[in-house]
Amino acid sequence: MIFKKNFLLSMILFLMVGMLMACSPQKTVQGTEEKGKTDGKIQAVATIGMISDIVHNVGGEHVAVEGLMGPGVDPHLYKATQGDIAKLEKADIIFYNGLNLEGKMADIFVRMASQKPAIAVSEKIEEKVLREPPEFDGHYDPHIWFDVKLWMQAVERVCDGLIELDGAHKADYEKNAAAYLKKLEELDKYARVQLQSIPQESRVLVTAHDAFGYLGDAYGMEVVGLQGISTDAEYGLRDVQNLVNLLVTKKVKAVFVESSVSPKAIEAVVQGAKEKGHDVKVGGELFSDAMGEAGTEEGTYIGMVRHNVDTIVKALK
Repeated sequence: MIFKKNFLLSMILFLMVGMLMACSPQKTVQGTEEKGKTDGKIQAVATIGMISDIVHNVGGEHVAVEGLMGPGVDPHLYKATQGDIAKLEKADIIFYNGLNLEGKMADIFVRMASQKPAIAVSEKIEEKVLREPPEFDGHYDPHIWFDVKLWMQAVERVCDGLIELDGAHKADYEKNAAAYLKKLEELDKYARVQLQSIPQESRVLVTAHDAFGYLGDAYGMEVVGLQGISTDAEYGLRDVQNLVNLLVTKKVKAVFVESSVSPKAIEAVVQGAKEKGHDVKVGGELFSDAMGEAGTEEGTYIGMVRHNVDTIVKALK
């Protein structure tokens, strides 16, 4: 009698465990839940829009990407919200820039890396090609997307990361990456031809913070920022005066505001130059640390770069 009771209890427990397992979401080899909850797509999270754009282009139909930082958001000052943490925890893979761009989120990426792939798209770029100006206090310049050739290496790192996670779609990722890289080759040529059409003496790009150094090195522009590598850096009256003197001495025609940085600093520089008898205009708004609104040309990496190039050329040529 006792044996029969124990046998019945064992059978009931066995059936209950089986039912629970059947109801639980199952993971594939690649780490995503079976089709139904995620529609079979890799769930990716990217920090800045430029990286989201890479993941969208390379991942294609196999990847759903969600960006944390939208238009007008400054990644240097960005602090992750509880909602961001939830997105990162649910993701199958995380892509971020690295090089201290997302400085306030560094610890989060380290923690997440023990649970899932958390990839800095800059990690395979050789240090010898990274900018390390003295005023950056020993840090590399993180704004690598302004040299299209360097950004192409970020595309390759995203492609490798997706293949490492989801080898079943390796051919598709490689095909998508190749098509996107071809477009970036054309973009690089466009930027080079257009920016070099500006007379040599007028190739001085003055902006709110030092985000365009890679653009200057790649395409032959002298770049000067009022603030340093990060918008978290402070500037003082002397910085404004030095920049005003540069504008007057070099007879710079225009300065530029940035979509993710307050225009107040640049407006002070324009006023200072005017007081010294040199009229300099605001040549337009450039996208530096964030792209434009979704659904617009500037809401893509290629559209953002073309907008910047065209705006600079129109104001300085």
